[in-house]
Amino acid sequence: MTFIDKIAELLKQHTSQSYDEIITLIEVPPAQKMGDYAFPCFKLGKNPVEAAKDLQKKISTNKPDFIHEIKVVGPYLNFFIDQTLLAKETLGSIYKLAKTYGANQASKKKKVVVEYCSPNTNKPLHLGHLRNMAIGNAVCRIAQFYGHEVHPVEVINDRGVHICKSMLAYQKWGNNKQPNKKTDHFVGDFYVLYSTHAKEDPGLEKDIQEMLLKWEQNDPEVRALWKKMNSWVVNGFNQTFKRFGIAFEKEYFESDFYTRGKELVDQGVRDGVFEKDETGAIIAPLEDVKLPNKVLIRSNGTTIYMTQDMYLAHLRFNDFKFDSMVYVVGSEQNMHFKQLFAILAKIEFPHAHNLYHLSYGMVKLPHGRMKSREGTVVDADDMMDELASVARKAIEARHTLSKEELDERSEIIALAALKFFMIKSDPHREMTFDPEESISFEGETGPYVQYTHARACSILRKSNHTLRDHINFSLFTSNEERALITQLYIFSQAVESAEKSYKPHHVANYLISLAQLFNEFYHKHKVISDDQNLSKARLLLVDCVRQVLENGLNLLGITAPKEM
Repeated sequence: MTFIDKIAELLKQHTSQSYDEIITLIEVPPAQKMGDYAFPCFKLGKNPVEAAKDLQKKISTNKPDFIHEIKVVGPYLNFFIDQTLLAKETLGSIYKLAKTYGANQASKKKKVVVEYCSPNTNKPLHLGHLRNMAIGNAVCRIAQFYGHEVHPVEVINDRGVHICKSMLAYQKWGNNKQPNKKTDHFVGDFYVLYSTHAKEDPGLEKDIQEMLLKWEQNDPEVRALWKKMNSWVVNGFNQTFKRFGIAFEKEYFESDFYTRGKELVDQGVRDGVFEKDETGAIIAPLEDVKLPNKVLIRSNGTTIYMTQDMYLAHLRFNDFKFDSMVYVVGSEQNMHFKQLFAILAKIEFPHAHNLYHLSYGMVKLPHGRMKSREGTVVDADDMMDELASVARKAIEARHTLSKEELDERSEIIALAALKFFMIKSDPHREMTFDPEESISFEGETGPYVQYTHARACSILRKSNHTLRDHINFSLFTSNEERALITQLYIFSQAVESAEKSYKPHHVANYLISLAQLFNEFYHKHKVISDDQNLSKARLLLVDCVRQVLENGLNLLGITAPKEM
């Protein structure tokens, strides 16, 4: 039982509130001098200050040993945990649990499907995909760490007008050329080429529509070209996924299900859930849930994306029998998912109320927005290459390494820079990705956290002490040590916040704070000194910081290097 649980149980004994009510109200004060936990007393009476004083008197008459002091601060009752006990329990738990420390296991294990990335097969992955991939992978890792059974999936959008644009350009100007570069980049060049020619030749739009019709009619020549170019792109995607450190349990290709879903809509009509309008189109009435009505099947009998997503939800439920599903998709699709979830609820889809759209904001560059058709998009591979090159130069300035070791270390740092920067902001917000800032070894960056981990490893390498040999936990008396121990203790709370909200930036922000506190401690205090007992205690503290930094970085899909 954690200290916050113990405080909640204690408050339950002296108030009329339930444990569940209390646990949601307990806060962490903004400053260490104000205590470790604070309980607001607004609900305990007309005068919350007097209520806090009364509660303090009740608890103080038989104060538990784990509480050092209880103070009334305005309408709050603030609790100070016994620091020796906090250090012993926290550092002992980290040393014992190691890689599983912070995994505050969910009381109910769930099957969770997470859909993320979901690219089009007409061009390579770009910077926006990297944010999606970083967030989606972190959500999967955090849910697994929390004890859930996680199934990462993606949708490959492999048909439609945009796909035909790359195909038509290759057909007209490709001369059956084989790829002479990474295959998804090769196809993407033809997408840009089409857009360039289309500005001067409006007739190309008619050619596109004819090609799309031939594709839908299973024209052998068009289908053969489609399969060839799609395979090039998918192979290129898989290389990028491997480099980025992600993999999908199952890929759903839009071409396999884009005509499906009609049977669900027809059943909805028979059940009186959907209705036909005067044009013959089938509509989902959504005004009762304060959303715009949605066309599900056009008057010509064709389906739309909404119909496909209805079918895909059923297909995934049949595949995984999930308890919940998370869609990691950009904020421009907010209304689509509100309508989708409302429609699925109306047709009584299993767990319709356990579907979540993890909406994330657009990624911009310092010079503005990216545009695929104009070829101004920053490709994912190019960005990773650029960051690895910057990291390589920084490493070469400090160390002499073999080419193999240099390549490996620069790649590890580049991916940390990229992933951490993409994750550290609330996903709902738009963000500006600054490559130079992201790769810095100072500031709120992945390399800064990695460097802190490497520093802890270096300190431990220089020591000959046995870490768990008779530690005196009462020796942690400085403000820096106490702040560091308190931060280590609340790691599980950061993980829990990230898991419940599907927002991995809680973990990223936690790691920045932990790294900053550790560096403050390191600059003010000697870890290894003539005082053997103090050295052993501080070395244990350093080792625990190292372990929690490793655990946290791993949740974000980032390697924690022992050397930088």
